[in-house]
Amino acid sequence: MNVYWTLAAIALIGQAFFTLSGNNPEPYRAISSSIGYLLFFCYLLIFLSVILAEIWLRSDFRFQKQMVVSCGFVMSCLLYFVIVPYVDGAQMALMMPAMTSLVYFDHRMLYVLGLLGIFDYAGIYFMLERELLNKPLSEFLMMECIFIVFVVLAHGVILRAREASEYLEQLTQSEQGLLVERAIADKLLKIDALTGLYNHKTFHEYLDSLLEQCETNGLRLQLALFDIDNFKQVNDTYGHWIGDIVLKEVAGKVGGMIGPNDFAARYGGEEFAIIFTDKDPEEAYSLVEELRSDIAGMEHPYAGGRRITVSIGLYRYCTGDGKELLFRKTDEALYLAKHSGKNRVVTSGNKKPVPV
Repeated sequence: MNVYWTLAAIALIGQAFFTLSGNNPEPYRAISSSIGYLLFFCYLLIFLSVILAEIWLRSDFRFQKQMVVSCGFVMSCLLYFVIVPYVDGAQMALMMPAMTSLVYFDHRMLYVLGLLGIFDYAGIYFMLERELLNKPLSEFLMMECIFIVFVVLAHGVILRAREASEYLEQLTQSEQGLLVERAIADKLLKIDALTGLYNHKTFHEYLDSLLEQCETNGLRLQLALFDIDNFKQVNDTYGHWIGDIVLKEVAGKVGGMIGPNDFAARYGGEEFAIIFTDKDPEEAYSLVEELRSDIAGMEHPYAGGRRITVSIGLYRYCTGDGKELLFRKTDEALYLAKHSGKNRVVTSGNKKPVPV
């Protein structure tokens, strides 16, 4: 609609400039002695049609495309009558409806509006231009050829635009496919294939970043290390494939327990690690104790009903500890849990493990 407003304004400004400059319509182009009133009436209809179309579009009524086309057809006819007394080639205004098809890239609309423009000008020529303006038949034929050429060129533009659109769509799909493949590859590099938790390398990368936040921003962090008790016996007795099932089930419990700001990884073999952030010691201890209890309560019929348990060591990071001390203290807690009866949670410095 902005284009319609612009065209109407340009025509009005151009005519005003032409009139103020002292020029009048050439006699053979003048439709009548009262042409000024006719032009005023034409401009009134032009602006009314554009206003009506604007209101229609802003009201979200149906058939909006048809309204735009209808407004363009009305404007083209009225602009022709406004321009023809002053300018040669005013017939080009009748091509405006066909031009709207380029906005929608619609072949069918182009053909319909192109034919409509051709027949519209034929009617105008034989009823007006030939009788009142004495325009020769050769000019009529030339303008009709121009209309046909425009339709052919517009057809080429729409065809080329569709080809470009399809190419861009294919390119976008290809880029999306590459992004998905890259994301999958990146995930495979970070995720342990068996358990679905993060792997050892990613765990250390994430931990290094968090420790920097602990030192600079005072982020609270606690590390839990745990492994499955007597896991070698499970593998030796029931086979490694049963051991893999146990690892998957334990990992599933871990993944379902941690929060969105926590981080769980398979640290190696049957050993797992969890990083808790923004939790106080009591919250972290409660979570790992709940995890220990849930794992101990799981049933494993494929392993002869054997009870699977874990021992957990937990340590709260203090500013200035560093990564080495963090792991040493957490390992000490895990060692104490393993050698004081297993199936328990021990925090670093706790000399009296809570028996189960």
